[in-house]
Amino acid sequence: MGSIQIALSDTAKADALRVLLARSTHVPVLCVESPNYEEACAVVLDGRRFSAEPGPLPHPERIVLITNNDPIHLREAWEAGVNSVLTEQDPMNTVVLAVLASCLRTSSTRQKPVANRGRP
Repeated sequence: MGSIQIALSDTAKADALRVLLARSTHVPVLCVESPNYEEACAVVLDGRRFSAEPGPLPHPERIVLITNNDPIHLREAWEAGVNSVLTEQDPMNTVVLAVLASCLRTSSTRQKPVANRGRP
């Protein structure tokens, strides 16, 4: 399933999110400087880290972006293909739910179809 990678500019917020996520899932949760999209089921970025990422992003559906509720930032996320965008004012529990949802979406797209289980 991969790992959850947190790349936030605010290290205290990143660590607090890491602790909450570690309590909520068996998926490894890592605080990173530079995310590895191939290894991640979800990557949490803030606006500053998102802007610094070279485009085009390899797996924008895996990104959970925490940014300003500003039309410019929201348009950039939309154009990049990011599915999960939260504002900096959203509670951490909402961020946790968005991250877990991203992991579930990623795992469902990685799984192979189940063979016919004895059904005609």
